[in-house]
Amino acid sequence: MLPHEQAAEIFDRIRKLSSADEVEVLFNGGHFALTRFANNTIHQNVSEENHVVSVRTVFGTRTARAFTNKFDDESLRHVVKSSENLARVQHPDPDLLPVATREEASGAGSIDDKAPSRYFEQTAAITPELRAEGVRQIVGVADQHKLTTAGVFSSGETFEGVFNSRGLSAWHTQTSAEISITMLAADSSGWQKANSPNVANLDPLRLAEIAAQKAVDSSVPTEVPAGKYTLILEPAAVLDIVGFMFWDYSGMSILDQRSFLTGRIGTKLFGENVTIWDDVAHPLQAGSPFDGEGVRRRRVPLVEHGVIRRVVYARATAEKMKRSEHKNSVGVIEATGHGFSLPNEMGEMPVNIVFAPVSDPQTVEQMIASTERGILVTRLWYIREVEPFEKMLTGMTRDGTFLIENGRVKGGLHNFRFNESLIHMLSSVEAMSVPVRSSGEESFDMVVPAMKVRDFNFTELTKF
Repeated sequence: MLPHEQAAEIFDRIRKLSSADEVEVLFNGGHFALTRFANNTIHQNVSEENHVVSVRTVFGTRTARAFTNKFDDESLRHVVKSSENLARVQHPDPDLLPVATREEASGAGSIDDKAPSRYFEQTAAITPELRAEGVRQIVGVADQHKLTTAGVFSSGETFEGVFNSRGLSAWHTQTSAEISITMLAADSSGWQKANSPNVANLDPLRLAEIAAQKAVDSSVPTEVPAGKYTLILEPAAVLDIVGFMFWDYSGMSILDQRSFLTGRIGTKLFGENVTIWDDVAHPLQAGSPFDGEGVRRRRVPLVEHGVIRRVVYARATAEKMKRSEHKNSVGVIEATGHGFSLPNEMGEMPVNIVFAPVSDPQTVEQMIASTERGILVTRLWYIREVEPFEKMLTGMTRDGTFLIENGRVKGGLHNFRFNESLIHMLSSVEAMSVPVRSSGEESFDMVVPAMKVRDFNFTELTKF
């Protein structure tokens, strides 16, 4: 991978080539490898390494960005010229701030350098042979249960860096490993997925056994009518549905009047047992401790006991909000280190979501045991927003949907389509498990619990 020292040398070369008022350079890339399997055999193994430099130049209040993955003098000269030519013809942006200083980027309240390391040598050293051994274990479980399996086992190491002409220098490296497994039977399926910077946290055999058991237990599915049910959502299902609200936890979203939190900050919107933070330093989280401008991320309380507390801000959004007519209704206004790289139209977003543990957590098994009649859901998919202000979503269950009767799982069900408000759902949580790092398919990784929710609205059956 590109070392920090070489990136600093490349930035110095770029700065000398530019005549702009200010220069900001982003570095990202790394090595990524993937082993894909289907029909109980490996059918693809790929590996890629790429390093990209992104140059943003500023002339007054005009700015633009250009990219290259070549670091020779001629390529750097060309990318600087491209960025400058684009910047000069942009419309002035009255909200554009000077690039962040080192002091501004590491201001009080940000995550300090004691945030846990996300780079693990064991993960970086994963070979195709090691991934193939993991797949061998997965296929062995499928063969044992006479199932067909498909999925991926990927690994990689990445870097992110931000340098600018006001002295800022931020650098982050991270490893990642991920396993996704689908087990298929004639009339049922099961699924499991996990991701971690540390491959030691992944157990392909255990994941395969859970996915296979779900496929076996949900075979010969029956039907129950659509309607409102007590629902037990495993963590991946929770993640995928709640992920649709976090774009709204943005100062820019409030300014644009497109957030369901508009006029609701400081009000109790969810149940007393719901508390959510954005916290990049949480031991189960991952990702860079700084944002797209190099500003270090702060731990931000988003929801406390059901009350909407704060949204996150990029530097420019915070300054714009302070001049806005909405400034007296949004609580604390300050840059929180959640901005995207400039220029962009989205502003910022919390990306390290952590649900706080409740005082009396329950396991999924305990939730089932206390349920007279309900439905257990492994995962959700094809989720789309129907109505933005009440956060009404639609989507479907898949890969393991089960009927619960008299405190026991009775068998598999045909899948459902749902129409449900996130506000209603998070106001109807009867029990939660201990939050865990979880991965889904519709949203980014989070630290979330399983949930037992009353009166979840299923509108119709699907045909599978």
